[in-house]
Amino acid sequence: MTVPAFSILGRGKAGRALAAAWGSRVELLPHTGVPTAEWILLAVPDTAIAEQAARFPGRCVHLSGSLDLDEVPSAHPLTSFSGDVSDWRGTPLALTGEVPALIVDAFAALGFAPFALPREHKALYHASAVLACGHAATLWLGVEKLLAEAGIILPAAGLKPLVTTTLQNIFERGAAARTGPFVRGDRDTIERDAAALPPAWREIFLKLGAL
Repeated sequence: MTVPAFSILGRGKAGRALAAAWGSRVELLPHTGVPTAEWILLAVPDTAIAEQAARFPGRCVHLSGSLDLDEVPSAHPLTSFSGDVSDWRGTPLALTGEVPALIVDAFAALGFAPFALPREHKALYHASAVLACGHAATLWLGVEKLLAEAGIILPAAGLKPLVTTTLQNIFERGAAARTGPFVRGDRDTIERDAAALPPAWREIFLKLGAL
């Protein structure tokens, strides 16, 4: 029987995607599984990491971008997993603690770009990622809902051209990519637009614009 290079504990989106990419080199197990490899990659929720790491002391690396545990190193891929293999070339991989070369090399082979993330900066790093990913998704989905509730159905590609060109401009031009009434200092437009929004969205609109 061939022993896998390392085991992945957790069948969530991250665990499934990485296991599919690495193929027969690894074994994918549920939370309750008993790994056969020396090293174990914990692809479990943050609330379960400490308990799982205690089952296999000195053998685990976890995937959390926020949680920091003494003596349990972490490797956090800065991406959003779908459960399927994707193109991860150029995706940052935040390493905290002594992550075994075996696991770092396995990530690098998939295109991830490892870098050292100090323990004291993990929470800030992860909060920034949540703002850029989870909160950004909430904004776009909220915009779609606001328009739909008003009976405005965008034709063809809908918001997609706005989303994609916004991101492209940010990557190419940085802060100079910002546009709109807040950048221009157009108070009349800002007040008119804000008045059209529900209170919760109005507060977000004004606070984000002021940053």
